[in-house]
Amino acid sequence: MSLLEVGGLKVSYGGINAVKGIDLTVDQGEMVALIGANGAGKTTTLKAICGLLTPAAGTVRYAGAEVTGAPSHTLVAQGLALVPEGRGVFGRMHVEENLAMGAYTRRDAVAVKRDLTRVYELFPRLQERRHQLAGTLSGGEQQMLAIGRALMGAPRLLLLDEPSMGLAPIMVQRIFETIRAVAAGGVTVLLVEQNAKLALEASLRGYVMDSGAISLTDSSPALLANPLVRQAYLGE
Repeated sequence: MSLLEVGGLKVSYGGINAVKGIDLTVDQGEMVALIGANGAGKTTTLKAICGLLTPAAGTVRYAGAEVTGAPSHTLVAQGLALVPEGRGVFGRMHVEENLAMGAYTRRDAVAVKRDLTRVYELFPRLQERRHQLAGTLSGGEQQMLAIGRALMGAPRLLLLDEPSMGLAPIMVQRIFETIRAVAAGGVTVLLVEQNAKLALEASLRGYVMDSGAISLTDSSPALLANPLVRQAYLGE
């Protein structure tokens, strides 16, 4: 069953058509990659899906219901969470306060405490720094915190926007190991990532976005083997 269905989605900034009528689906339990160059419209697509931008046309269906243009906070409460590009942590709040903010829509205190324990199991470094101001963390630690904060909302669908951006290779490896663990735990993931190789190796299927349109879609192994993808996105 498709947890997310996007049909004919168009998003404009003034006279600029950033997303030009794309279709994509993400099935329950899948990890799907959306790859493409800078400016292809990937981040804009995620923002339209999660209610941060209002589409000019098209539909977004989540968990069987149309949610096109729904306020983002209502979607968070329904289990749709975004880890934004640039992390967006609350720098003047402690790590544990940031994590608590991720659970602000929840009233199940016992389950929230259990999920906090799970986040600390995924990211032991966050537990070590739970009383530290988020703004003093390294870039990799802030990315861990951004993912952990989203997981505190108990998401069914996790949207990840450029989780490897600006990170050292060893930290990128750790972040992607955690993303795989989250997906293996049953969370559905739509991954936007400029590092096409990493994204396709981690996912089941992929979409290639170019100038606001979907130019290719296939299984991730097929896209990794595609000469056009290899030349344009894998540097081969």
